[in-house]
Amino acid sequence: MRLEMAPMWLRILGGIWTSPNTLVGLIAGALGSVAGARLYWSRRESALVFRRWPWGPGGAITFGMVILHTGDDLDGLCQTYEHRAGRCEHPRVRLGDHERAHVFQYLVLGPLFLPVYLLCGGVSVRNPFERAADYYAMHGRGWWPGRT
Repeated sequence: MRLEMAPMWLRILGGIWTSPNTLVGLIAGALGSVAGARLYWSRRESALVFRRWPWGPGGAITFGMVILHTGDDLDGLCQTYEHRAGRCEHPRVRLGDHERAHVFQYLVLGPLFLPVYLLCGGVSVRNPFERAADYYAMHGRGWWPGRT
């Protein structure tokens, strides 16, 4: 079953399962709001988004069902991790599509996501979660590692 098409009750259960991660995102977003970040609900990303989040090198990071984004919207294009690492040539992908894949990954792994993600290499091209998110952003499917 594709999570994007899953019944609402299943997505709600995933949201409850990942709520500790979402809480981390809400706290970070609230701190960013003091410095000008703005909160909105993105139905497309299935997440709360704090835009103009004031810290970090640029781009976005996801915690549960919260995306912290340094720009104005998630429609901007970015390079895939493999392209940036010089491993191949990929077209630029929509940042929101990449982050939506992480939201789906969090819904499955819940509080286990961050430890598993870090054990898999953290923010790097070696991380299968990042490669799967890039694949999803390019093709609209395959957000789970190894299912491309």
